[in-house]
Amino acid sequence: MNNVRNFVIIAHIDHGKSTLADRFLELTQTIEKRKMREQYLDQMDLEREKGITIKMQPVQMSYILDSTFYILNLIDTPGHVDFTYEVSRALAAVEGAILLVDATKGVQAQTLANYKLAKNQKLTIIPVINKIDLANARIADTEKEIEDLTGVKPDKIFKISAKTGEGVAEVLEEVVKKVPAPANNLNKPLRALIFDSFYDVHRGIVSHVRIVDGEAKPGQKVCLAASATIFEIEEVGIFKPNLVKTEKLSSGEIGYVVTGIKEPEKLRVGDTIAEIQNSKSKIQNEELVKIQPLPGYHEPKPMVFASVYPESADDFDLLKKSIQKLKLNDAALFYQSEFFQALGRGFSLGFLGMLHLEIVKERLAREYNLETVLTTPSVSFKVRLKDGGEVEIFRAMDLPPVEKISAISEPWVNLEILTPAKFLGEIMKLTELYRLVFLENKYLGDLMIIKFKAPLMDIISDFYDKLKSVSSGYASMNYEFSDYRPADLVNLEFLLAGEKFEAFSRIVPRSRAEKDGRLISKKLKELLPRENFQVAIQAMIEGRIICRENIPALKKDVTGYLYGGDRSRKMKLWKKQQRGKKKLKKMGRVEVPPKVYLEILKL
Repeated sequence: MNNVRNFVIIAHIDHGKSTLADRFLELTQTIEKRKMREQYLDQMDLEREKGITIKMQPVQMSYILDSTFYILNLIDTPGHVDFTYEVSRALAAVEGAILLVDATKGVQAQTLANYKLAKNQKLTIIPVINKIDLANARIADTEKEIEDLTGVKPDKIFKISAKTGEGVAEVLEEVVKKVPAPANNLNKPLRALIFDSFYDVHRGIVSHVRIVDGEAKPGQKVCLAASATIFEIEEVGIFKPNLVKTEKLSSGEIGYVVTGIKEPEKLRVGDTIAEIQNSKSKIQNEELVKIQPLPGYHEPKPMVFASVYPESADDFDLLKKSIQKLKLNDAALFYQSEFFQALGRGFSLGFLGMLHLEIVKERLAREYNLETVLTTPSVSFKVRLKDGGEVEIFRAMDLPPVEKISAISEPWVNLEILTPAKFLGEIMKLTELYRLVFLENKYLGDLMIIKFKAPLMDIISDFYDKLKSVSSGYASMNYEFSDYRPADLVNLEFLLAGEKFEAFSRIVPRSRAEKDGRLISKKLKELLPRENFQVAIQAMIEGRIICRENIPALKKDVTGYLYGGDRSRKMKLWKKQQRGKKKLKKMGRVEVPPKVYLEILKL
């Protein structure tokens, strides 16, 4: 395996990872010229439309240097903060990383975060400055920033243009020379790390694997260490980047394994495929104990939660199957079933961020032809009860009664903002609008890293847009979960004609309760159909009404058919109508159409 090199390209979003991968594919003649297109490894239409990488994509390239033949396994990775888990999985499958930095933008937040991830994995890191052909390239400044970050001297930093191909060949040579070959463990029993998967209708689950020990061959009997599921390997192969069948995959190689498993819940990313000698249909406990699962993976912690419902109740089963298959290809997605009186059966989903949420909704629509409704994004809260217990919730309707609550805690994050120093003053003004706690700042060349503690609830709203606005688009941010902190939070509830409607409730900071209450009350006034009686819309916290809107009753001219005569005849009819409306108000119930629920949940 001395001729194998496994490596990734890591960078901030839009720094040219996919373009550099294109040049590698051309240089190694992996893709014919007539078939080549821009962003070749971005296989999803969604990626090409948005111009970002969403899914990591492996590809095997053949390369000759100094008359020696090499196999290069490249994994192209996403750059957005919401897909950091995707990057961490790719890093666990390789020995080296190209750290790519845009010469016009310099080091940015995800450059910093991905560099730390690669360093923690003890990978060989090759720093590269891209887009040197542009007129506004700041090569010297970017060199200084990379040197401050990595300690690599400017003369050891590669300068390239992935667009024109300048300097790309030298980077590929450096990969061969500097990235270590994988350890040769051919004599050991098979162990393979699953770093991605997808579902094939005809062949079941196809897993992307890094072979750590031994060899994988068709017909081999293996098991999944976590679920103890036994299966026979149907096919193995490599990525070119389409699937190409091979006779075997050996220690150190990256490829795919066709499992034939049709139940998505049995396999998860991060599991270990291990060889077994057991001829029975069920693995014995003592044999399972002997299998040592491969290290390096952790369960992602969802940061943002929302509920998803099919627009048509008949599509629930299709939604369930679609989410299970999507989970195979998106390990960071969390889901569990739930029921809501107004909308029927659905799922509560956990995401790593708002872009992740948006992408999942789009993929459900495009890949599975499903029209869904996603509710208002929220975060998880920990509620400590007076009896000493603790529950974790993300929906206000699950909040225990206020008299049983001792304290409510919300998630906080470590927030890093990378910005040119001249925008420091404007960024610090954001602490007045958001509950940011300043920690420290330090310089990275001409850039400044500003560190805050911040409540996640505030960060997932419109904070990023505000940050880009006050920094003229130059600032970037990265955050990671820190801890749960007690907060003054209240359950904002809504009454319609005196009746509580739990579906509209939400957990908000006390300081924002009145503002949010007025906003939602006015929206309900616009959306709700009028009744034959006046409907009062009231927002309430802890049993106290904080605002009110009235929907006037429908009016009917009960005296329209009268003509002539004394006014007392009209007065009698008006009083009769008044008595009827009072009776309706006591007996009547406000019917809320499903579309009103959906509009408010999305607000």
